[in-house]
Amino acid sequence: MIVKNEETSLARCLDSVKGIADEIVIVDTGSTDRTRQIAAQYTDCIFDFEWVDDFAAARNFAFDQASCEYILWLDADDVFEPEDRAKLIALKQSLDPAVDSVTMDYNLSFTPEGKVAYSLRRNRLVRRDRQFRWIGAVHEYLAVAGNLLHSDVAVTHKKDKVYTDRNLRIYRKREQAGEDFSPRDLYYFGNELKDHAYHEEAITYYEKFLDTGLGWVEDRIAACQKIADCEAVLKRPEREAAALFRSFAYDLPRAEVCCRLGGYFADREDYRQAIFWYEQAVQAIRPGDPMVVLNEAAWTWMPHLQLCVCYDRMGNRAKAKEHNDIALAYHPTHPSMLYNDRYFKDLAKESVLENA
Repeated sequence: MIVKNEETSLARCLDSVKGIADEIVIVDTGSTDRTRQIAAQYTDCIFDFEWVDDFAAARNFAFDQASCEYILWLDADDVFEPEDRAKLIALKQSLDPAVDSVTMDYNLSFTPEGKVAYSLRRNRLVRRDRQFRWIGAVHEYLAVAGNLLHSDVAVTHKKDKVYTDRNLRIYRKREQAGEDFSPRDLYYFGNELKDHAYHEEAITYYEKFLDTGLGWVEDRIAACQKIADCEAVLKRPEREAAALFRSFAYDLPRAEVCCRLGGYFADREDYRQAIFWYEQAVQAIRPGDPMVVLNEAAWTWMPHLQLCVCYDRMGNRAKAKEHNDIALAYHPTHPSMLYNDRYFKDLAKESVLENA
């Protein structure tokens, strides 16, 4: 782990791996609170690393201090919930030593009912002798290869700090120094600019990224969607739609993009085209790569809920109810679907009374 001023979350994290990890390595990058004292309750392996605005450098230093067969990495606001702690113990007991890297879900947000709303996969557990390295000063990633195991273990993220402009400042500093950005840096610099409402600049960096013709295809598809987000804020609807259509050049249409296009036409009361795109979302083929991040709502209930609305606006109540029933089966507690369900039942009662 690399840490800095994590006194409020570190114990919670380390409690969740206590008794599982054979060794705990903490690299402190300049804490001024009780982080080191808390870490000392769990391990003697505490090291200092002078912060140099480079997350990969800090993580690689931390990896260099490890001495066991496998390395598991975490952030201080991550935990293994009890169910996943049990899965991690079972994984440790059964893991084939031929496995080079184990991926785990990273659960980032949850619905009010406690279901996972947003999750992605990370390479979490790697063989030390493969000497995999972290790459990237900001939004770093662990470059792995070889025999991968996609496990059912999940890490839960419990963010308890406010977001800052730290990453943006690092990118700005590198930009001012005239550093060359990799395609991945161009994409993530665009993300930081977008997140801080520099929409025109964000579009510029997303375009630079796409113009390289390089980078993960998922990032290229996401860049198109994020350009569309920026164009929507800048009130340039034609460019917004063009950015969404551009994503089709990189892979089969994604449900997320089809839903966005459906919404684009529904907002303009062009329900015929809206229905077409929501139907495409329903029929979209899921990517086979387990590392791909999907918005499950777009792949399940969301297009059906919107088809319900569109068909109702066009006067086709039977089709509207059909799609609301499908949406409700995916999400039985959603207030909009429950409202629609009552609406259709009331219409049915009125029809019975009129025909009595």
